[in-house]
Amino acid sequence: MLFLARWARKLSWKETAEAFHTSWEKVCNAVEYVVGWGLEHRQFGTVRAIGVDEIQYAKGHKYLTLVYQIDQGMTRLLWVGRERTVESFQGFFTLIGTELASKIEFLCSDMWQPHLDVIREKCSQALNILDRFHIRGQDEHGARRGARRRIAPHGPGRVRTSSKENALVPP
Repeated sequence: MLFLARWARKLSWKETAEAFHTSWEKVCNAVEYVVGWGLEHRQFGTVRAIGVDEIQYAKGHKYLTLVYQIDQGMTRLLWVGRERTVESFQGFFTLIGTELASKIEFLCSDMWQPHLDVIREKCSQALNILDRFHIRGQDEHGARRGARRRIAPHGPGRVRTSSKENALVPP
């Protein structure tokens, strides 16, 4: 099982199954077994720095919350939450307990307010570093939103005549 699970980290599960003349289900079972074993034997040890982010995993607004250990010399995924909610993120702190949470010195996150609220409540002693990528993304998003507000009253596809340079409004 470990053999298939290791190859499934490098290839897709379908490619792993084809390469070793087995079924996708057997690769899936091998991965589930190894992940289950890892979760049962997981040891957090000392965690000084964590990063929190989310990824979209399906069409629509379905997200997973991810927490990584980002200590120097130790980078690993610590926890995955099924949603992007306050309750989900609090589940991470429930798992690690208050003693380990109190030892976290640095935390990297985006500017999503529910995450910031949980961080303030559970990790107030940590220095919260706002992720540069997310700050730049928020600035760009804000600029696009501002441009949309200036243009929107004129309707899609119409020329805005009040600006110095007439621009075609995107649909």
